[in-house]
Amino acid sequence: MAQNDQALLRRLSEQGLDFVIIGGVCCVFYGVALATFDLDICCRFDELNLRKVERAVHDLHSFHRLTAEKLPLELTAELCSRLENLYLQTDLGKLDCLSEIAGIGGYEEVVRHSQVAKFSYGEFRFLTISALIITKEAAGGEFRFLTISALIITKEAAGRERDLLAVRQLRAIQEKTRPSEITDPQS
Repeated sequence: MAQNDQALLRRLSEQGLDFVIIGGVCCVFYGVALATFDLDICCRFDELNLRKVERAVHDLHSFHRLTAEKLPLELTAELCSRLENLYLQTDLGKLDCLSEIAGIGGYEEVVRHSQVAKFSYGEFRFLTISALIITKEAAGGEFRFLTISALIITKEAAGRERDLLAVRQLRAIQEKTRPSEITDPQS
């Protein structure tokens, strides 16, 4: 089953879910050459938001992929109160919903370390690079992405080989996107 992040993002957005894109898709957003096999997001883990996730994937044969029984996603108020993360398999691919991320913290802190970007549901296109803020304009949607600095922190905290490889690429991208120092020729 092919991973279709754009379709998953569209569905989550259509349900009005507030979330931040993290992980591999966020790395790709910044230009990292990396294969990613799921869509990772951070969102508030209350019943209202979890129900939005459930509605977004309700017709996609979604199930908890990390449980031995591969239980279908069927939320109850009691289950919502106990969940910290959701690792789902859907007809559109894998969707990981996290309540917090290593090195940054919970959803509110993650939002403070994110930026809004507009992009199409198709190909990502860089249009403006200013300091560490990357704006991508096209018809489609407006989403929050973890900032490149925060993404580096989370990848370092994860510490896996593939995360550390991403960190090297992210640091190189970060260096290239920093505005050059302007010096006064009179000084």
